[in-house]
Amino acid sequence: MDWLFTWLSHYGYAGLFLLLVLGIVGLPIPDETLLVLSGYLISKGRFHPAWAFLSGFCGSATGISVSYLIGRGFGYGFVQRYGRYVHLSAERIGHVNHWFHRIGHWLLTFGYYMPGIRHFTAFVAGMSKLEYRTFAAFAYPGAAMWVASFLTLGYFVGENWQAALTAVHRYMLLVTFAVLVIAVLVWWIRKRAIRRSPPRQEV
Repeated sequence: MDWLFTWLSHYGYAGLFLLLVLGIVGLPIPDETLLVLSGYLISKGRFHPAWAFLSGFCGSATGISVSYLIGRGFGYGFVQRYGRYVHLSAERIGHVNHWFHRIGHWLLTFGYYMPGIRHFTAFVAGMSKLEYRTFAAFAYPGAAMWVASFLTLGYFVGENWQAALTAVHRYMLLVTFAVLVIAVLVWWIRKRAIRRSPPRQEV
């Protein structure tokens, strides 16, 4: 990841902002690595924590907003024409759309921590014509938590940031799997409860 270090050293906060915008939209940018490395630079005094957080948050919020606007304005037409360039496909969008309607708006908040999910949740939210006010209420706090957590990790692990990031990715996959399993169970239980509930009798 030498190129990330070179990029951040040269472009600073603007570089962090730009890469996160592109990464959240769907380009192959190692977002977590970028944030952990930025946290490491904070520990070395190269970055100021407030400016690093602000740049990271604005980059993430801008990227997810762009995805939302693309989904709201162009939807499946965009996927068919340009999806291959940003790792979007009709099949992937279909899976996320399924989960979006099951789990709801919380995917916008916690989808940042789920590999392969955060790039699509905002797009699906836009396609479903979710109101911007609701979108922002769930997506932007998630961006703030995600940026703060990985900057903090990079700050405290210091020189061991690469090993720490590897461990985090391993556990993130396990957590993602656990969350999806729990979501399926909750959906299944609710569906059975609705089927078993007696029909309402009109008075």
